[in-house]
Amino acid sequence: MAYVGTPIDTQNQFQSLQGKRFSGDGSTTAFTLDIAPSSVFDIEVFVENVRQDPNSAYGISGTTLTFTGAPPSGTNNIYVVHQAKAVGTIDVPASSVVPASLASNIISGQTELSSAPDDTDELLISDAGTTKRVDVSLIKSTNTPAFVAHLDSNQSLSNSTATKLTMTSEDFDTDSAFADSKFTVPSGKGGKYYLYHKIWADYSTTAGSDGEYSIASIYVNGSALGEADSFLNLQGSANAIGSTHTAFTTTTLSAGDTVEVVQGKVVMEAGDEIEVSANSASALDCVVSVLKNA
Repeated sequence: MAYVGTPIDTQNQFQSLQGKRFSGDGSTTAFTLDIAPSSVFDIEVFVENVRQDPNSAYGISGTTLTFTGAPPSGTNNIYVVHQAKAVGTIDVPASSVVPASLASNIISGQTELSSAPDDTDELLISDAGTTKRVDVSLIKSTNTPAFVAHLDSNQSLSNSTATKLTMTSEDFDTDSAFADSKFTVPSGKGGKYYLYHKIWADYSTTAGSDGEYSIASIYVNGSALGEADSFLNLQGSANAIGSTHTAFTTTTLSAGDTVEVVQGKVVMEAGDEIEVSANSASALDCVVSVLKNA
């Protein structure tokens, strides 16, 4: 048969109305419904198959239906139909929910988190147009791995010799990736890393004027990372002089790459001595730090 308008989907949009039966006993006037109607006009009430007048025959308070007069005795002789409460499943057509269909407070109206979300909390994202859920742990930035270590006792350096500084005291190590004065990038943690070192050098005798100096370097996979070198000119220094040299850089590291804490090399006159110092009273004198930043 021909018709005008949108065809009715009798398969996916069929609904049944919520209802409930009661048995009267001639004295009870209050009965409890499963669903609270908004008003007396949201339900139809039948007693002995006779529809009751919502204006005078009964009242509603929450889920309590109260008759003005007790219904007569009978088995299931009272029947209530929720006209505004349909029970059933309706398939929403694809792409039919648009922004205008959503409440303006769909986000702001929800319960607000009082602290940072847990790693297992989930978010919805669009992956090339496909909606997917993702754990917070996969997208949050924590700047880890990270560690800070320092020298806990003075260490002497030899002339014209690269000496690995033994940074044996850890201030913190988020991924337990620092051991034996060496940091190893953990599996799955490759990326951009910030590298930093600070060296305090004590020159124990009078430096001459023939170009004494100290160089500290960060080594990656056994080779000096040139941009992380620091230089300290010792020429003309007085006895027991102390000076600090620092350097920092950002570089790309892959899983398994190693960062040797710091190596020092000095050039000095014969008989002169130099050592790198441990903690002073006010600060860490010899420090190395690594921090993942991307």
